[in-house]
Amino acid sequence: MKTRLPSIKTFLAQFTLPVSHSEKIISALGGFLAIFTVMLISEHFLGLQAGWGIIASMGASAVLLFAVPNGPLSQPWPVFGGHLFAAFIGVSCALLIQDPLLAASSAVGLTIGVMYYLNCIHPPGGATALTAVVGGETIHQMGYQFLLTPVLLNIISILMIAVLFNALFHWRRYPQSLQKQSQSTSKIPDQESISHEDFLAALKQIDSFVDINENELRRIFELIQQNAGKNELKGYDIELGKVYSNGQIGKDWSMRQIIDESADNNPNNDFVIFRQIAGQEKKRSDCVTRNEFAQWAKYEMIQQEGKWIRKNKTVDNPLSAK
Repeated sequence: MKTRLPSIKTFLAQFTLPVSHSEKIISALGGFLAIFTVMLISEHFLGLQAGWGIIASMGASAVLLFAVPNGPLSQPWPVFGGHLFAAFIGVSCALLIQDPLLAASSAVGLTIGVMYYLNCIHPPGGATALTAVVGGETIHQMGYQFLLTPVLLNIISILMIAVLFNALFHWRRYPQSLQKQSQSTSKIPDQESISHEDFLAALKQIDSFVDINENELRRIFELIQQNAGKNELKGYDIELGKVYSNGQIGKDWSMRQIIDESADNNPNNDFVIFRQIAGQEKKRSDCVTRNEFAQWAKYEMIQQEGKWIRKNKTVDNPLSAK
């Protein structure tokens, strides 16, 4: 059984969250204040029993706003647009589609699509759309008034509480645009030099739940390095005998060496012949124009201490020399 625990933990995505006890308590307190206010509003306009559904969707928003305040799904526009458009779609489906099953399914599906196109993805919005359809006769009688009371009032209330509550703590700011951005110009370390312990230490310094796991962060980091380090090679940069990389990562990375050329002032007749010396690309060798090869290549590679590295860089896709 012990040998199976690591694989089970990985399957369940049980990641370590190095967040301080004080941060956890503050997040819980913020959620309490937000939902207490939302319940008062919903009870006033709907009656508490009829308002359970909309309170549930706001409860999900409270988790995002107070436990993941820096997340993209927690920012004001996703909260505002996600709930309001969801309410409009839900009410419309309830009025126009007689079959409750079809109306509920359509409300959630359309809400997801609209949130995508309007850049306001907020998961609790799906519950708001569903509530407008299955929330009962009290909500159905309100019609589009449901958008204003209680949905809009609840949105404004929870956003105001999030801004004011987080302002009480100098290390917490909401929305994310109020966070002080680091002005550090230090060189970004190579991805390979960052350990699991470094990742946990960084999360501990942030002291807030970050909605990303280590593997996703490493992938993003690799892509940042790849794009930040791109060179725009021209045809005249491609020289006989030199080795070039396509700048990709993982299995898509490869290196090619120019082994022959037929130089010509006319770019259409200026050919080079290459052979692939590393990577899994199907094309092992070919004859292409120098400009075509430059479009494939991102930077030159050189050998140092038995390894191939990117020219003018400390380390880049090292490959032991054969």
